[in-house]
Amino acid sequence: MSKKYAIGVDYGTESGRAVLVSLDNGEEIVDHVTPYKHGVIEDTLPGTNVELGFEWALQHPTDYIDVLRQSVPAVVKESGVSPEDIIGIGIDFTACTMLPIDENGTPLCFDPKWQDEPHSWVKLWKHHASQDEATKVNEAAEKRGEKFLARYGGKISSEWMLPKVWQTLDESPKVYEEADRFIEASDWVTLQLTNNFIRNSCAAGYKGLWHKQDGYPSHDFLKDLDPRLERLAETKLRGDVVPLGSKAGELTGEMAKLVGLKAGTAVAVPIIDAHASVPGVGVVEPGKLVMAMGTSICHMLLGEEEVEVEGMCGVVEDGIIPGLYGYEAGQSAGGDIFAWYVKHSVPGYVERAAQEEGISVYQWLEEKAANYKPGETGLLALDWWNGNRSVLVDTNLTGLLVGATLQTKPEEIFRALLEATAFGTRKIIDAFHHDGVPIHEIYACGGLPQNNKLLMQIYADVTNRSIKIADSKQTPAVGAAMFGAVAAGEQNGGYDSLIDAAQNMAKVKDTTIDPIPENVEMYDKLYEEYLTLHDYFGRGQNDVMRRLKAIRTEIGE
Repeated sequence: MSKKYAIGVDYGTESGRAVLVSLDNGEEIVDHVTPYKHGVIEDTLPGTNVELGFEWALQHPTDYIDVLRQSVPAVVKESGVSPEDIIGIGIDFTACTMLPIDENGTPLCFDPKWQDEPHSWVKLWKHHASQDEATKVNEAAEKRGEKFLARYGGKISSEWMLPKVWQTLDESPKVYEEADRFIEASDWVTLQLTNNFIRNSCAAGYKGLWHKQDGYPSHDFLKDLDPRLERLAETKLRGDVVPLGSKAGELTGEMAKLVGLKAGTAVAVPIIDAHASVPGVGVVEPGKLVMAMGTSICHMLLGEEEVEVEGMCGVVEDGIIPGLYGYEAGQSAGGDIFAWYVKHSVPGYVERAAQEEGISVYQWLEEKAANYKPGETGLLALDWWNGNRSVLVDTNLTGLLVGATLQTKPEEIFRALLEATAFGTRKIIDAFHHDGVPIHEIYACGGLPQNNKLLMQIYADVTNRSIKIADSKQTPAVGAAMFGAVAAGEQNGGYDSLIDAAQNMAKVKDTTIDPIPENVEMYDKLYEEYLTLHDYFGRGQNDVMRRLKAIRTEIGE
């Protein structure tokens, strides 16, 4: 029998990529990236003068199809692999990234009569304009003692399905009425590939408040929020929730022609991008934290029972690996913080110096920052430049830098921002430990670990744990390909279980980043200072961040 392959399609914030993966050993044969033509829509709607409000983040559905149209044929052509030997496709996607569709599965924003209406478009995961609705959901759920709230660390986020749907109802009831359903973008792409409508259990569980035993929140709760939401679950959110590791359907003839594959190729039930990284690095058992580190940072952990942990994004049975509980926590910004600093705050002399040395500004800053010992900069930062996802779950929190003087250098600030994200991760680890979910080992994947040696040493020192790095720049896509292999099944050259797929296809680097004892000692002291700031500004002692945001919003209206 000839060698078999699967394709993983990874949909990120700025682009999508396809990776052709060997099912023998997980070798990444070819990958191809398609930048989204419309990018993140934050200012005005495409082709219109319609301005968006504060903290809006939308996308264009055609960008997702372009990834399939361009990247999938590209990897097939470049590899020379026969489509006959590509037996499965898996998809991972940012979440909650959602959109309203009509009864035919067509996005409402494709209809000319709705193109000028922002709520008809895709709301990207980092759309935070539904914070008011999220706050009301949390207050109502806490008042009523709704047990679902504890599964999400005591608060749900404005990034999730219910607040985004409710915002649509609040601000554009006509779009809400017109929508046949609200759907995750991952499930919409799967619908295009297979002509089969399903909802994946990963996004439904982590972002849609769905529970394997209890389903969605009750009619009474939804009616209490807004009488118009009472029957949300069986109307706008209707559809079978299908478990991970299942087959969503098969590639239609029309889509097979578009992407250059064989009609009937197995298509897996999709998964959230960060969650695909867990099998992607070979983690299929409890006690190992997987950090997917990119524009934001997601922290995934497996457990054998459902435990309530402060500020986690969710615990879902079979949510990552079938047979185990999957826990998720996260930081709303990681690489985005560093990108903001480089783009908007680094002086011109740094750019010129980097150019003269033939390196990037990031490399220049990292090299200079590495010369400092922990604590030597005298700086401390909070990592809330895009709000706090865990453990405070509040998008109204903002960034903070303490200790700057007229002698402070750009590379010192850069180092403080690196350290801030590490402190945020340690706070998440401490929350898991406090509530009885142990973490013994850390795995890291994504763009940041591959390119930032200093950053990963800081994480090892701050958390006092060894870190293993994925031997792949496309870990979520490799994880998605594993699901594609399982959807195809062993009889077709794939695998019958995700554990078997991960054991054969996952790869991590041989080297491990170990903590440096003297650095650990100093970072323990700095972390205590971080916690002081964390609780002072984040737990209600001083609400200046929230007040400033409220003033900004009021003036901007």
